[in-house]
Amino acid sequence: MNYIPRLLSIELKRSAKQYPVTAVLGPRQSGKTTLAKKTFPRKKYISLEDLDNREFASTDPRGFLNTYSQGAIIDEAQRCPELLSYIQTLVDHKKQKGQFILTGSNQFLLEEKITQSLAGRVALLRLLPLSLQELKQAKKTIPVDDMIFRGFYPQLYSEDINTKRFFNNYIESYVNKDVRLIKNISNLSLFTTFLKLCANRTGQLLNLQSLANDCGITQNTVKSWISILENSFILKRIYPYYKNFNKSLVKTPKVYFYDTGLLCRLLSLQKIQDLVFHPLKGFLFENFIFTEIEKYFFNQGEKAPLYFWRDRKGYEIDFLIEERKLKAIEVKAGQTFSQNFLKNINYFSKNVFSPIKSYLIYSGKEKQIRNKTLVLPFLDLDQAIKK
Repeated sequence: MNYIPRLLSIELKRSAKQYPVTAVLGPRQSGKTTLAKKTFPRKKYISLEDLDNREFASTDPRGFLNTYSQGAIIDEAQRCPELLSYIQTLVDHKKQKGQFILTGSNQFLLEEKITQSLAGRVALLRLLPLSLQELKQAKKTIPVDDMIFRGFYPQLYSEDINTKRFFNNYIESYVNKDVRLIKNISNLSLFTTFLKLCANRTGQLLNLQSLANDCGITQNTVKSWISILENSFILKRIYPYYKNFNKSLVKTPKVYFYDTGLLCRLLSLQKIQDLVFHPLKGFLFENFIFTEIEKYFFNQGEKAPLYFWRDRKGYEIDFLIEERKLKAIEVKAGQTFSQNFLKNINYFSKNVFSPIKSYLIYSGKEKQIRNKTLVLPFLDLDQAIKK
């Protein structure tokens, strides 16, 4: 298997020098275990997916940790969250940095327990599937439509594997394992239908009542299930930017998926050509840019200060990054630049908020400056995101 180096390894090493425990959260198959093993090759490794290990950790946590008193990588730590209280006692006694590296694919079950048991003793990092920057450094970039269709899970770039089969197994594994861990949902088939309905709304305003009606569930159930999908790194809600603005703004969040390959599978795309003419093609490209922004900040050990803006007249900015100077990013799937691409950015900077740094990301190849907006090919997206 060909390992593609992960950018988060820099932050992971830094965190291990500053904290006794570092936790790496992220979706299943995003490469958390491999990252931990490659970064700390001398540490012992234990997976709590293994029934024997889990039983040992659950029934005799002190004995379990004494076995690994020099520290270890503990994989899928959310399977035994009660272990964290005993880790606290151990690290407080030893006062040694970088003792334990925890990984987990469920934010809710692990992060909640971590904040209770290990506050001040743990660094929380998040790892998503491969980023465009990581693929560029590994010289594994492919045409943009191919990347969107394939997605970015490391196994799809290191092994000769059938994409359709990979995501079918992924969805089944996710529903049967992670969903059952978070909440006892009796109708898993209905939950899968809900997941597909969410996929059809990617990049769009989240209408809870419409989603409830289409799935035959209540709005409260929609809210609960959306939280489940967020806590297991399947999708994320992006909220509108509201500071210093009037009441004429849309206040409903949008929803995006953390991986476009999974998204394409949920949309039942069978081949790359299906993507080219798909009615959601523009939203899929926009979702791709969303994931890259999230990955950039996660790889810095931070959460993305990411929003969108839309008023009731229909003017909209796809992404706003709130830093010392507000960044406005518009996304267009077209390969040929059109002056019309800048309509929303021009309106925003003239009538709503100024000064801003403005960028247009498109699938073409030419870098240019138009009306003070930097027009960038998607391969140069990092120039718009980096601080």
